[in-house]
Amino acid sequence: MGEPSASVTVRAAVPEDAEAIATVHVRAWQEAYAHLLPAAFLAALDPRDRLERWWRIIDDPTVAVHVVEVDAAVVGWATAGPGREADVVRPLELEGIYVLAAAHGSGAGQALLDASLGDRPAFLWVAEHNPRAEAFYRRNGFRRDGSVKVEAIGPHTITAVRMVR
Repeated sequence: MGEPSASVTVRAAVPEDAEAIATVHVRAWQEAYAHLLPAAFLAALDPRDRLERWWRIIDDPTVAVHVVEVDAAVVGWATAGPGREADVVRPLELEGIYVLAAAHGSGAGQALLDASLGDRPAFLWVAEHNPRAEAFYRRNGFRRDGSVKVEAIGPHTITAVRMVR
C-alpha cells in the first residue's frame, strides 16, 4: 500500500465507517503496541467490542473524526477535540491517530494529521516508547512538555508523554 501510485484520500467519518475504524483500531494497536503490551492481550482484542463506542464518537459534535483511505480501503483514522482533561494546555487535542503499518510511508498519516489539526496549536499523548510515532509528531512541530501519565489499557498500563505545539 505504500507505493507512490497509491491513491490517498481523507474524509470526515460517517456512522457507516464505524466497523472499518474499529477494525483498524484493533489492528493498529496490535502493530504499534506489540513491544509494550502482552501478545495474548493484543490477540484477544475484538473490533466488535469497539463498534458502539465508535458510533458514539462519530456522532459527538465536539469531536472531529476523519478516516484515510488508500485505494478506497480505510487504513487509518484520527480524532481531535477540545481536550479530554480539565487542565488542557492547548485548545485542541489530537485524541488518537492510527494508520496500519502496511500504509506507512504512503502519506496517509500526514494527510490525517493535516485534516484533523491543520497547523493549529494542539497537544497529544503518545506512548513513551513509541519512537516512530514520536518522530512523526516531532516532524509536525510537536515537542514533549515534560508531562507524563500512566494509562490503563485493559488490565495493563503504559506510560504516555504529552507533546505540544
